[in-house]
Amino acid sequence: MSTISTHVLDTARGVPAEGLPIVLEERTDSVWTRIGGGLTNDDGRVRDLLDPDRDGLAEGVYRMTFETGAYFERHAITGFYPVVRIVFEVAAPDEHYHVPLLLSPYGYSTYRGS
Repeated sequence: MSTISTHVLDTARGVPAEGLPIVLEERTDSVWTRIGGGLTNDDGRVRDLLDPDRDGLAEGVYRMTFETGAYFERHAITGFYPVVRIVFEVAAPDEHYHVPLLLSPYGYSTYRGS
């Protein structure tokens, strides 16, 4: 079973996005179920998003929700995206999945990292 991590960089401020809440969900029969989450550390990372009772990710569709509005509010930043949702598919359950987010108040970008 695979593991999953993330890294959020605030590209407008040029710093890691510390303290940003993230929720991880999996889709089963069009229903989303929470299976993990976390709060980014001082380097903007969550090294393992899965709840402790989970062995890993199976093949399927997953969603990461980044609560960017809470992060922007804490830093007195007016942002356009209060939530960023990234939906992705796990095809190889034996691999590690790293899903970074590059964030600014009026835009964001993501990719599959390593």
